[in-house]
This record gives sequence, C-alpha cells and structure tokens, in this order.
Amino acid sequence: MDLRVGFPKIRVLPTPEEKLRSLTQGADQAEAWAQKVRMTAEPVLGKVYAVRRRLATTAVAVLAIWLFVHIMFGANGIDVYRTKHSEYQSLQKEIDRIAKDNAQYSGQINQLKTDPKRIEKEAREQFHYARPGEVVYVSPEPPAPPQPMPHSASK
Repeated sequence: MDLRVGFPKIRVLPTPEEKLRSLTQGADQAEAWAQKVRMTAEPVLGKVYAVRRRLATTAVAVLAIWLFVHIMFGANGIDVYRTKHSEYQSLQKEIDRIAKDNAQYSGQINQLKTDPKRIEKEAREQFHYARPGEVVYVSPEPPAPPQPMPHSASK
C-alpha cells in the first residue's frame, strides 16, 4: 500500500506586464499578415471599384429587360391577360343571355301554372280543344317531299 502524500504544484501567476507582452507578441504577426493581404488585394479592389458603376448599370439593364420580357410574354403576361379578358367578356355575355332566357322561361312556367287564359290558349293550340258550340278547323300536314330513288348500277 502506498501512503505517500502529494502536494499540488504551486502555480505562479504572471505579472500584468508579462500578460501584455504575451498578447502583443501575436499582434505584431497578425498586423504584418493583414498588411500583406491588403497590399495584394488593393490592385484588384481598385479595378472593381473603377468598374462598379458600369457593372451596376449593366445589372440593372439586364434586370429591366428580363422583367419586360417576363411581363409581356410570361405565363401570366399581357398576351395571356388579354386573351383571358376577352374570353371572360364573351362568357359574361353568354351568362347574361342565358339568365335572360331563364327569366323568360320561368315567366312562361309561372303563367302556365297560374294564368287561366294562358292555360286555355295552350290547350286550344296543342290539343285542339274547343268550347261548346265552336268548330275547330285543322289543316292537314303538308306532304313529305319525295325521296330520291336509289341509283341502280346494273348493266
């Protein structure tokens, strides 16, 4: 069995001056590296800065052209809108016409259900009904036009 008693190491804290020196040692190297990167990137950035207005103008022009083409000829462009609008107007006219016909037919149905004069008129016209003492004359049906004879091809 080991009965040794160990003491922890005593750590000596650095002084504030030593701390500042350790921090500034890496700062000099980082500053030198940043200066080197800046010197290599400066000519490229200068050229980009010189042509930035042309690049921005070109980008805006390309965007405007693309937007114009998309608005005019896209899936929901002006041409498609005009076609759909004219189709909408024609369908609206047809709906109005059908609604008018429907109202007319509804009026006729209502008259046939309630108006005795209308009921009598339809009975006289369709079923040839007559009041007592009246005589109804019915003209005969016109004869059907003669059918052409089938052409015989025997020789």
